[in-house]
Amino acid sequence: MFSIRQILFDFFVSYNFLNLLFNINNINFYPFLDMNTGTIISQLRDKNSFSQSDLAEKSQVSRVMIGKYERGEAVPSIDAAKKIADALGVSLDYLVGQTSQTSFDKRTLERIIELELLEESKKQTLYDLIDTYIRDFKTRKAFANVE
Repeated sequence: MFSIRQILFDFFVSYNFLNLLFNINNINFYPFLDMNTGTIISQLRDKNSFSQSDLAEKSQVSRVMIGKYERGEAVPSIDAAKKIADALGVSLDYLVGQTSQTSFDKRTLERIIELELLEESKKQTLYDLIDTYIRDFKTRKAFANVE
């Protein structure tokens, strides 16, 4: 069984190899890094009272590129997006608009990492239990809003 980490590693190794052979830089292999990422970067930068230069310094990404990302003229590489997310104190998922959760507490992250180590049947049991609690929470919340 492959872990998500191994699959992503294999993908990026393959991508770099193909890029060397066929120069496929112009193909967007990162559809989750879309143009609204620039808007999110801009909003977070403003929220943190950073200038583009401040963010560039903290993230080690050039100020020119920060500006291009914010204007939607370019899409950050995964490496650049990760550096920007770290500088802004948010998760990469949040930066690219995949979640509204800006961060997770350390205990939750540790449990998620440990969950990946379990055998598949035990993981599925835990996922089913989590899904049940989430469904019940959403149901109670929906009924509370009706009244």
